Amino acid sequence: MKILLLGREGQVAWELRRSLAPLGDLIAADRRTPGLTVDLADAGSLRRAIADVQPDLIINAAAYTAVDKAEQESDLAWRINAEAPGIIAAEAQRQGAGLIHYSTDYVFGGGSLSTPYPEHHLAQPKSVYGASKLAGEQAIQATGVPHLILRTAWVYGRRGHNFLLTMLRLLRERERVTVVDDQVGAPTWSRHIGDVTALLVASCNQGDRFLPGERAGIYHLTCAGETSWHGFAAQIATEARTRGLLGDRVAQLEAIPTSGYPTAAQRPAYSVLANDKLAAAFGLRLPDWQVALRLCLDDFCKLT
Repeated sequence: MKILLLGREGQVAWELRRSLAPLGDLIAADRRTPGLTVDLADAGSLRRAIADVQPDLIINAAAYTAVDKAEQESDLAWRINAEAPGIIAAEAQRQGAGLIHYSTDYVFGGGSLSTPYPEHHLAQPKSVYGASKLAGEQAIQATGVPHLILRTAWVYGRRGHNFLLTMLRLLRERERVTVVDDQVGAPTWSRHIGDVTALLVASCNQGDRFLPGERAGIYHLTCAGETSWHGFAAQIATEARTRGLLGDRVAQLEAIPTSGYPTAAQRPAYSVLANDKLAAAFGLRLPDWQVALRLCLDDFCKLT
């Protein structure tokens, strides 16, 4: 199977390069790849790359993820998150290839719901980022390409820009760190996203073709359990301290409401995703977020 991975250095793409390598001929490309430049804001570069590679499967791990900046750069966010997935899907369909694409909990508004969202729940995004990602999902579905759309949330890992790395830095550098305590979600390790994706590819591989068949569609892919950003930060501090990752002095954490940390884009107050569909269709379920965090920080210790 020839796999074209769109994205190379992001936290999910990096893990995918590791997990997908045993499954076939893996070609990873982004805007800086010599000889195979792929820019999701440039439809021509997408079409050329797909035509040149002629993949059996395309995995799109690239996106516009600057949630607040998207409110001012809505045209760019829309080109990358909404229009590009439709182009990729149409080109995949033309090539006879399949598609795996990642989406987000931000497609939900997070109003008064207090139980995990199933895939079929009404999507009501409250930000440009969320709306553009929802439009990307819909563009893929409209083409009829064999696909899996994997919605994930609160992604963290050793690479890129994420909450875990920010907290580890702030806990070392400051005396006091304020963290929002009234937004609830499920922190998800990027490595688990990469590993589950590889298992999904293997499960849907039929003679080097990606054929999910009746299992095609949208799936939620997050760790189990739920917490607030403050709860996540407190667990990071506890686990990192026991592993000697913070030094002698650790900042004090203070819980604040969302109103105390204004942002350009509105965040869902509750965006926990239900993962039952993934378990029923593929027999896969991620561990509790606290278990995943411990595994991630153990991995930090191996490499430091």
